[in-house]
Amino acid sequence: MKLRQVITSIFLLGCLTGFAQTEISATDAVIIALENNYQILIAEKQKDISVMNNKWSQAGAFPTVDLSISQNNTIQDNTNNPFTFTPGIILSQGVNPSVNVNYNIFTGFSVKMSKLRLEQLEVQSSNNAMTVIESTIQDVLKAYFTTQVQKERLALFQTILTQSRMRKEYYALKDKYSATTSLELLQFENQYLTDSTNLLMQEISLENAYRNLRLIMNDGDSTGTEMYVLTDQLMADIPLISFDEAYAEMISNNSNLKGQYIGLELQKTGTELQKSFLYPTLSFQMGIQPSWMKLRDLNNPDFSISTQTLSYYGNFNLRYALFNNFKNRRTVEVSRIQEEIAELNIESMTKALENTLRNLIDLFEIRSRLVSISQQNLDYATRAFDLAEKRFNTGSINSIALMTFQSNYESTMIQHYENLFNRLDTYLEIHRLTGKLGLTYMK
Repeated sequence: MKLRQVITSIFLLGCLTGFAQTEISATDAVIIALENNYQILIAEKQKDISVMNNKWSQAGAFPTVDLSISQNNTIQDNTNNPFTFTPGIILSQGVNPSVNVNYNIFTGFSVKMSKLRLEQLEVQSSNNAMTVIESTIQDVLKAYFTTQVQKERLALFQTILTQSRMRKEYYALKDKYSATTSLELLQFENQYLTDSTNLLMQEISLENAYRNLRLIMNDGDSTGTEMYVLTDQLMADIPLISFDEAYAEMISNNSNLKGQYIGLELQKTGTELQKSFLYPTLSFQMGIQPSWMKLRDLNNPDFSISTQTLSYYGNFNLRYALFNNFKNRRTVEVSRIQEEIAELNIESMTKALENTLRNLIDLFEIRSRLVSISQQNLDYATRAFDLAEKRFNTGSINSIALMTFQSNYESTMIQHYENLFNRLDTYLEIHRLTGKLGLTYMK
């Protein structure tokens, strides 16, 4: 399957360097996942089945032709039968081929309804495949940018550890020449070990994130240690979303809502199909039946008879159910009630999706403001930490105050990236709800 990307551009391309690693963008990850995802492959096979079934011949529009051949062998003992023209033990052998044609001239419009139902099933199969595709895209993008967040956190811990190592080594040298107190050295050694632990734990988190990304992409062995170079940055300008526009797109494109509408159309077709059983049916059968038979007396080799016949037939069959305890009419009424149930399900789902969409847009606006606030907070925390280091080097503040500024810088940076990811996560959910998170493809 050759894919053509039509995914909405919501990310800014960035550059990361790597050695023998593979560079991969978010779109590349989606394409690989769509090529390899087992559920998508299964959905595609199911769609192929529905396409193959969507034929007039499957609906019963054309006549059927059957060829049958029978070969018969019979032994009849007439030695004690005085009322027969063939006394003795008679062996009869015959060959009876036949060609039969059966054509339903009128079946109460059931052929037309069956064909329409097959078309609707094909559309339903395509919609099911798109639902799986959208789910896969969302999972891949979330895994991709989760990995990016873990990578940024690792870079943060690496920077902090480098600074801790430098301080520890510097104060170890000062302690050697009695230029500092042992308490400060112990504090920096303790902070260095804490930062080392944080870095090791973050390396595990990053490795697990890469492994999860490879698993979702189904790109080779998910237990492999090769790490991609992620080229799409989490830092992206995402515009605010209008509820009215998003709601209109949701009504038109949401795959789950489409599935409900397709289900309603299928139910309406089912009702019409049940109505067809209220009409009379007219069918026509025709065929040809040649027959060859040989009779011989097992006790008299001179007695042997061969026969040959050829039969043609053409029959019309008109059938109408006068009374079957109103079974067909009840079936039609039940099908109409099921139509009403399907309409109520659509109305219920529309209300639920509208409420979900409204909540998501409100949440997206809040998370967008949180990103703006955390960005400012990060700027202040970075400047405060830089200033604290300078004052610590001049002796204006002690090591405890420095560690407080460092801790605040770490937590602010981590919180900022969590806010970025949460905003993106909500944005992807809105895109999926409105049916925009998808790829079109061609074979």
